[in-house]
Amino acid sequence: MRSSLKVGAPPYLVARPLHLGLEREAHFELSFDVPARLVERLRSGALDVALVSSIELFRAPGYRFVAGAAVLGRGRVSSVQLFLRRPFAELRDVVLDPSSRAAQTLVRVLLSERLGRDRVTFREPLPLANGERADPRAEAERSGADAWLAIGDAALCTKLGAHPPESFDPAAAWVAETGLDFAFAVWIVRPGVELDARELAAFHAARERGVAAIPELAREASSRWRLAEDACLRYLAEECGFAPGAELTRSLELFRDRAAAFDLARPEFPALALAPKDHDVAAPRR
Repeated sequence: MRSSLKVGAPPYLVARPLHLGLEREAHFELSFDVPARLVERLRSGALDVALVSSIELFRAPGYRFVAGAAVLGRGRVSSVQLFLRRPFAELRDVVLDPSSRAAQTLVRVLLSERLGRDRVTFREPLPLANGERADPRAEAERSGADAWLAIGDAALCTKLGAHPPESFDPAAAWVAETGLDFAFAVWIVRPGVELDARELAAFHAARERGVAAIPELAREASSRWRLAEDACLRYLAEECGFAPGAELTRSLELFRDRAAAFDLARPEFPALALAPKDHDVAAPRR
């Protein structure tokens, strides 16, 4: 029997409604990292469960995800933006944020479908001397790229700040095309890890706490980044969702199939959900 459940989450505002209070759950060890590195830790076995890019479900075998909890884009999502340095139809060279593989994949799919499979070159910033990668905006401006993808708090501050650059919103495009919310991140469980009913219920309890705390989270973000509080609240309460229903699997599998058309996912991997049985578990500690 394992001594603890090692759980990873991104250090972004949008993730807080899904992990709020998880560190207080018995036998949970919660750590934070950018989504791409969380994927690496999940694959290596350093993490048991991680809130990571949804496309990872379809890039390695044996994954399952926790039903009923996800980072969803309901339309416009201010924290995932393709900022433009020239008109959309003229895009040929795009710098991708290396932090999120779901956002990367969605942008690659949408631009390839709309502009042509071989018309756009996608690349990540080159590594710096310390091994970290350059900021996508800095790389785009340095190299003269046509656009850069930004995700997370940096994108949110740019989009909601004064005089934001023109941008293309990939989540809004997805919702307009499909009528489905876009799942940026889900709690992925690595192969070989079995979650009991209490552990599954703990993820749902964290989501309930987090959603209830959205007004407070918005106030904190507004103060920290000097952004309008109503814009931060609209971002968390309206642009994003955290409690998907049965349509989540349909959206995930549609994303898989569209990504697989460009060799960005494995079409044979299913979206397998784990759901707690309410009558089998007592209420977890809050």
